Amino acid sequence: MWIYEKKLQYPVRVSKCDPRMAKYLLEQYGGADGELAAALRYLNQRYTVPNKVIGILNDIGTEELVHYSYQ
Repeated sequence: MWIYEKKLQYPVRVSKCDPRMAKYLLEQYGGADGELAAALRYLNQRYTVPNKVIGILNDIGTEELVHYSYQ
């Protein structure tokens, strides 16, 4: 369904550790407003909405999981 090409838009060079940036990245992955939380919210909400909207929430939820799995 998705094609994933592991290629950065710009070259990245990491010269030193940055614990503060690492903290922000961890929050985005698994925090309260991170990718995983968003995916689970969308996938849980699809069980309580009218039939017309179930497919949209399912697609958005799975797309959020794709964001989470490749980062």
